[in-house]
Order: sequence, then C-alpha cells, then structure tokens
Amino acid sequence: MNDADNTPDSASQPLDERVNNRSQRPSSDAFKAFMASNWAPSSQELPALDAVAGYAATRRKAISGQFKGERLVIPAGPLKVRSNDCDYRFRPHSGFAHLTGLGLDHEPDAVLILEPVEEGKGDDGANHRATLYFRPLAGRDTEQFYADSRSGEFWIGARPTLAEFEARLGLPTAHIDQLENAITKDVGAPEIGGISIRLVRKVDENIDALVDTARYNTAKDPDNLDLGVLDALDEKLSEALSELRLIKDAWEIEQMELAVAATVEGFEEVVKALPRALTHHRGERVVEGAFFARAREIGNELGYDTIAAAGNNATVLHWTRNTGRINAGELILVDAGVEADSLYTADITRTLPATGVFSDIQRKVYEAVLDAADAGFAAARPGTRFRDIHTAATTVLAERLAEWGLLPVSVEEAISPEGQQHRRWMPHGTSHHLGLDVHDCAQARRELYLDGVLTEGMVFTIEPGLYFKEEDLAIPAEYRGIGVRIEDDILMTAEGPVNLSAALPRKVEDVENWMAGIYREADPAH
Repeated sequence: MNDADNTPDSASQPLDERVNNRSQRPSSDAFKAFMASNWAPSSQELPALDAVAGYAATRRKAISGQFKGERLVIPAGPLKVRSNDCDYRFRPHSGFAHLTGLGLDHEPDAVLILEPVEEGKGDDGANHRATLYFRPLAGRDTEQFYADSRSGEFWIGARPTLAEFEARLGLPTAHIDQLENAITKDVGAPEIGGISIRLVRKVDENIDALVDTARYNTAKDPDNLDLGVLDALDEKLSEALSELRLIKDAWEIEQMELAVAATVEGFEEVVKALPRALTHHRGERVVEGAFFARAREIGNELGYDTIAAAGNNATVLHWTRNTGRINAGELILVDAGVEADSLYTADITRTLPATGVFSDIQRKVYEAVLDAADAGFAAARPGTRFRDIHTAATTVLAERLAEWGLLPVSVEEAISPEGQQHRRWMPHGTSHHLGLDVHDCAQARRELYLDGVLTEGMVFTIEPGLYFKEEDLAIPAEYRGIGVRIEDDILMTAEGPVNLSAALPRKVEDVENWMAGIYREADPAH
C-alpha cells in the first residue's frame, strides 16, 4: 500500500484490473452512496420491436418443426476486442437476430434457447418454448451502473429490462445468470431420457465450451466421444437457420427496401464528394468517408467495408484499402451498402467516370457489362434456376470479348465447362443472396442455393463485371487499367424480378446526366 495516496502498489494490482487505472474512479463509501442517489428514470428512447415480433415468432416455429425433442441454443455473441480495452461496435449473430427480431447493440452475451416440449404444445403450437437469456441493466443503486464500462448505463446508456424486452417481443426472458442451467440440465443421450443439444457454434466461445463440457460429462463413454457426429448435429442447425432466410417475409422485404433507399442516398453523397476527391492524395478515402457518413446518419452501419476503387484498383475485386488517388479521366468503382437499424443490408455497385463523362473505351466496356446485367435480369424468372442468372450474364461477356478479339478460343469453347477462358476477366459469381448478411444464406445446401429454384420472396444481387488489369499482357493496352462492375439488388415476385435499386442510374447517358445534375445543384456555376 502506498501511504502517500492510500492506493495499492502497482506490483500488487492484478493485471486485468490495471486497465481501469485511467478512469481514476473514487472508491470511497461516500462516493458510492452519493452515486446511488437522486436519479430520475431514464428518458432514453428504446427500440420499437412490435412490428417484427410476430414475424420472428413465425420463424422460430419454422425452426422448431425441424428439430423436435432437441434443445436449440442460438447465441448473440459477445463483445469483441478491437484493441486493448476498446471493443468493436456490437452486432449480434444473424441467426439470433432473425429469430428474435433484435438488432443494434442491446444484447451482447444474450442467448436464445428453444426448449423442447411435447409435440405441438409449445409456442403457438410449435414443438419448443423459447426464452431469451440476457443481462439486464443494473439498477442505479449498484456499482456496475457507473463502474462497468461494458454494461453500465453511465457508460453505454439505457438497456431494456427483462420485462420490457418480453413485452416488446412477446418472448419470455430470463436473467443470464440462469443460462448455464438452462443449457446443461438433463443433457444426455435421448435413448436414456436425456436431451440432445444443437448449438450455433463459433459465435460465443464460452457457450461452445459449456455445451462441449455438458456433452462430455453426460456421454456413456467420454473417452470415445465422436466429436465429428456432434459437430454435424450443430452444422445442421446453422444450415437450417441459413436456409430459413432464403425466402424473405414482408417485414424483411420492407427492411431491404429501406436499406436500398438509404444506399441510393449514400451514392448521391459519393458524387458530391468527387470534386474534392480528385484533389486529395487519398481521394478513394474521401469517397469512402462520404458514403460512411451517410450510412451512419440514416442507418446503423455499413453492411460491409466499402470498396472505393479508382483506375487499376477497380480490377482488385475486394479493394478495401481505399488509399489511392482518383485521377481525372479514370473510372471509380464504388461497391457499398447501408445496413439498416434492423441489420438488413443493401449491396450496390456503380462504376462512375471520375469527371462525369465516359471515354469511348470506358463506354464500350461499361455497356458490355450493362448488357450482361440485363441478360441476367431477363433470365431471373420464378421457376428458373439461380445459376441461370450467372450463365446468361457471362455468356454475354464472352460474346463481347470475342467480338473485341480478346478471347483465344470461340465463344462456344469458352463457355463450356472445359473452357472458361472468358472468366480471366470475370472470375467471380454473378449473384448471391442478400439480407441480414451481405452474402446471406451462405450455409444453405447447394441444391437450395446455386441449384435452387428462384422463388417469390428471394432477394439477391446481379453483379457482372469486367476487370482488365494494367499488367495483363493478354489484352491490348487500351483496355488495361479499366475495371467495371454494375450491381443491383433484386426482389423476386410472383410476376418476375423487381430491381430494388433502379433509382440509381445504370445507362451511360443516365449516369452522366445524373452526375451533372448533382454537380449543378451543388454549384450552379459548374
């Protein structure tokens, strides 16, 4: 003890407590008593959840029907450390968000458990009763209120109580202190009266360890426990949760429309920022920042890291460094999406002329990609295969490459499974599902995804591109350093596909006129 200031010597202070030294928080009883007194109820607005509650219940019932008699454990996930004592902004696992309707940052460490009951005797006639376990806000009379920087209201703001969550979601809640017993009770082989667990793994390491321990402790022969079999059980749950999102309900479609509309606004901010970006040594960052500011103003976050790639950087498919200059006469490829407060995200790409006008060669490449996108859209009809979109779009690209003399073989040979030479300049897929994840439904079975039938309620992208790298000696110099991608978000209806992102111009003349109009509005003398 240091007699001078009555504080512990640093050598005797546990390492994990030293991070709090910066707070210089008093520890006197007088301070604690004063902090616990004279507080009015919080006036902070809590999330509106009533609209999604019924849809979330329907989703839980659908999952319940697939796993009769088994306990299902779906964690939200913990906070993740970014650096030292700073965490990343929290986002729950998409499977958890889908089954609860919860988004934003209210429930780190929460876990949804679907407890098996007699068939048809559960929630709304399901085979399970659902309970949400989470850590409620500590009372103002607790030390956690002002001392815990991860969960104290003084630090992070108000959080709904157990009763408030239950009322808003129509979902029973329980304190997270009861979680361990809820997961481990009666675990064992079904043939001896035990309950089998299925877990969404690799979301929360602590829950993984708890389930693994429970399985080991109740196994007939722990030394010969087949972990592969148990992993397969868990994978089936992740697969089912992913496949449940292949068809969006009405609430989800509304959220997708909100995310797309916000993303359109973000692209308008990108165009406004281009004149300044052209003068900045990190012009791509100027573009990235303009979109991000809009995403945070009207949404929750970015749905994924923005790609703002000018010139040859546009030929790097996942260029997210965004450190480059934007030079006059170049194209800039912007791939960006706003994540709504519900966590549903858009995913749109536009390739723009940095100074507002396409050159002849840029126009030539751009219009080939646009024709491919239109061909993919034409192929997307209810009852056709998801993979047909890709085939239609890449066939058009192969035809254009052949017309330009770039293909070393015929179109027929190139598009054959044994050929694929045209994929040198379009190596990625043309479509993916979209929703809570930018690459949604990623754990779905191949027969329901790539080989799946396009169905009303599906939301997916169409995004062909051509990427001619500066160092590509297989093409004439005039093409090198040009990268073009056009990506739109598509809703499949009973009548056919609807382009949710059609408000963003796609044709060359429309893009040029749109950009010129934004410039005139910002600077009438332009």
